[in-house]
Amino acid sequence: MFRGLHTINLDAKGRLAIPTKYRETLAELCGARLVATIDTEERCLLIYPVNEWELIQAKIEALPSFNPVARRIQRLLIGHATDLELDSAGRILLPQPLREYASLEKESVLMGQGKKLELWSKSLWEDRRDEYLDMVSQPEQLPEELQSLSL
Repeated sequence: MFRGLHTINLDAKGRLAIPTKYRETLAELCGARLVATIDTEERCLLIYPVNEWELIQAKIEALPSFNPVARRIQRLLIGHATDLELDSAGRILLPQPLREYASLEKESVLMGQGKKLELWSKSLWEDRRDEYLDMVSQPEQLPEELQSLSL
């Protein structure tokens, strides 16, 4: 559903324009309603169509409440989850706490990841991408599942 890398700009109010190629899909899938939350492993944001997020949230809520790791994940992901809606210009307004978490400034990268989008600071993404490329070039770093993958 979502794929590709888009360099985008945040305006002074923290709004970003969703690429045109995604707008129609989002309108059909979820009435242009989205949910953004933090990624617990990277300093980026995860943006889901609201219907996809509801499936994920149900799974997160089903985790055992007496498991401290599960509770932390619930607090982080659900606690930061923020409803967003595309305005008439195809923009979303990102709240300051989410922008701060992901170190978002003017230049950002919106990356399609199948059923979700990731939003990165452009400079952080470029650093991380280079690290990932270095790791991939070392076969001993690849999980067994990926060693047999043919592209």
